[in-house]
Amino acid sequence: MEKIAIFASGSGSNAENIIRHFAGKEDFCITRIYCNVPDAYVLERAKQLGVPATVFTREEFRHPEGIFRQLQEEGTDFIVLAGFLWLMPGHIVEAYPNRIVNIHPALLPSYGGKGMYGHHVHEAVIAAKEEESGITIHFVNEHYDSGSIIFQAKCPVLPEDTADTLAERVHELEYRYFPRVIEETVMDLLD
Repeated sequence: MEKIAIFASGSGSNAENIIRHFAGKEDFCITRIYCNVPDAYVLERAKQLGVPATVFTREEFRHPEGIFRQLQEEGTDFIVLAGFLWLMPGHIVEAYPNRIVNIHPALLPSYGGKGMYGHHVHEAVIAAKEEESGITIHFVNEHYDSGSIIFQAKCPVLPEDTADTLAERVHELEYRYFPRVIEETVMDLLD
């Protein structure tokens, strides 16, 4: 059984979607939600779905005896970043080569990097008068949004779009594709 940990910083709608996708699948187990924001709604979602959660500080995240140790003790095989905003420490990236994935709300390599998340991305896409946006699912390395791309899906940017309306269209792509791509990526690792 592949044990998957999810890291999230916000409301957790993608985390919930992933948990629901893997519920009842014998080959997969969502072991824990890790969160760096003590009042993030993802913690309530985890509680409602019966998934354990850990809230941690920056020091616990960066120190090898902190979160990394817990991942190792729980036998974590794969890590999913679902709206998690901190850069993964090198010791975690090294321990999980091609076993950490992230979703980004734009078509990388454009509109990525530090500070490019959520509405910041959608506002930048609209300001640049792009005709399309979308999602990128990629492996995580030691730099923001620069790991190898696994999957992209596109949606149009309409002339009347606001950051909110574009975000809705991008969220639809996230919900449709992220759980499936995670499953396919984990299965590819097992082959």
